[in-house]
Amino acid sequence: MALEAEMRRKILVSVVAVGFFISLIVGVGVTYNNSGLGGTGGLILVGTIALFVLAMGVIGIFLNR
Repeated sequence: MALEAEMRRKILVSVVAVGFFISLIVGVGVTYNNSGLGGTGGLILVGTIALFVLAMGVIGIFLNR
């Protein structure tokens, strides 16, 4: 079963976005790990999750056109 070029592009963009999200989470964990995540690290982690949700929404709209 062959994938169309459009579907391959959607898969590639999604995989890159998820990889970027994972790297952001690891970066927050490494940067703000002072015997626990702490208040600032927690807020930044919530911000990265919100950024990921918004980015995936924008990517979805962009790829749908």
